[in-house]
Amino acid sequence: MITPRFYCTQTLEAVAVSIYCPSVRASDVEINVDETLLTVHINPYFLRINFPHSVLDDDQSSATYDPSSGYLTVTLTKETKGQEFPDLDLLAKLLAPRHVEVPKQPAIEVIGSETSPQSELEELVDLTDAISLEQREILEAAENDWQFPQTIAESSSPLQLSTKRYYGFLDMYTGYFTHVAHTENDVNELGSDAESCLPEERRAKRLQHEEVKWDEEHYMADYVDDECIQELLAWEDPELRNAECIFTESENMTMLHLPRKEYLPTKSQQRNLYLTLLTLLFAYAYDRRTTQHDPTPESAWTICSLIPAFSALDPPSYVSLESVPLSIPTSGFTDHDLASALMPSYRRSLAFPLYRSFAMADACRNDVAAILAKGKRMVTRYLLEMKHVLDHHEVYYVYNKIWIDDFCVWIQASASDEVLFDIAQQLKALAITKSMIGWNIEKLEAATLLDTTSGDSDNESSE
Repeated sequence: MITPRFYCTQTLEAVAVSIYCPSVRASDVEINVDETLLTVHINPYFLRINFPHSVLDDDQSSATYDPSSGYLTVTLTKETKGQEFPDLDLLAKLLAPRHVEVPKQPAIEVIGSETSPQSELEELVDLTDAISLEQREILEAAENDWQFPQTIAESSSPLQLSTKRYYGFLDMYTGYFTHVAHTENDVNELGSDAESCLPEERRAKRLQHEEVKWDEEHYMADYVDDECIQELLAWEDPELRNAECIFTESENMTMLHLPRKEYLPTKSQQRNLYLTLLTLLFAYAYDRRTTQHDPTPESAWTICSLIPAFSALDPPSYVSLESVPLSIPTSGFTDHDLASALMPSYRRSLAFPLYRSFAMADACRNDVAAILAKGKRMVTRYLLEMKHVLDHHEVYYVYNKIWIDDFCVWIQASASDEVLFDIAQQLKALAITKSMIGWNIEKLEAATLLDTTSGDSDNESSE
């Protein structure tokens, strides 16, 4: 079945869905309404929409088909007149499966019970004294809903029952790098072991690779000759000046082809998704700023190289930094959490791409804060643009499959604007210092300035 293009509008009394299905017979359309769920089938199209609130198929509801435009318009009455239906422009959220509550097991109420005579109880006690320890544990378990006594295993590492290693969004994927040695994946830092590395091994390899790629001379050269970098720092993203984010037809089409999934992350996984989002936006903000929103053939490499979850399959959370002051904001993330999540992004922006500047990294952090402050619609737009860049690369498109596609769906369906706003405020005020990077950047800059000053003095004296 084909998912057709569609868009939704609403009034105080009704919600209307306009579906593009040209060259069909209107008499063949099947429309079903079940509380919040609308399904429309007209061969070869099938559409299932899950509204945020219930709708009714009553006498005021209607369905009309315009052969000249090819649009079928289904108008449904709101169950509660005047109720606002939010996020009707987030198509991935509307297409997500309806959450079904798992029914609870029926409880058993004890009406009454008969007690044994005292003599029988005494006899039972005498028999119990003679039973073995194992039998005694069984009897005690029977009296306690068969809860056998258990102790926590002392093993320091979990037992691995499979050779498969999972990675990507919520660790849902495996097998995507089985033949990575035969592809031109220049950002893969795990080599042919990508499918077999444990998470701690991935992190160790990432850190080692960052140390190898760090080039003091490159950084010092960019620090002294920074005319081009200053021009990039002065650039302002025109998209962030827009007051409202309205999706284009191309963006809507991309969202229609996103996977239809329902994600059930744990609280810890949910936190890590927000932290991973920061690293994705940081990498795209860097490429967007250094290309001034005109992607180059190197853009896909730059984005993937700056994201640890791509290059080393190593997403947050990372090792915490004790030097970052702690605070407990309403978002639930401390400055400690945000700084440790962005630290690898800072380090990689100073070790991998063409322009290596701490000021550039700070500018990208501020860009991420500005994106988050615009809410999940703007975040979705930037993720869709990143997806577009990677989709056109013959190797790096794989990172869309295991990360970006799911993030595009999760942001629309599950992310909270309030949390994004709070993180944006924290990021804007967050102080990441050069001493946290671990490469003696302040000493390098001081030595570079001293050498430059002494060189100028020697030239003046010779004249």
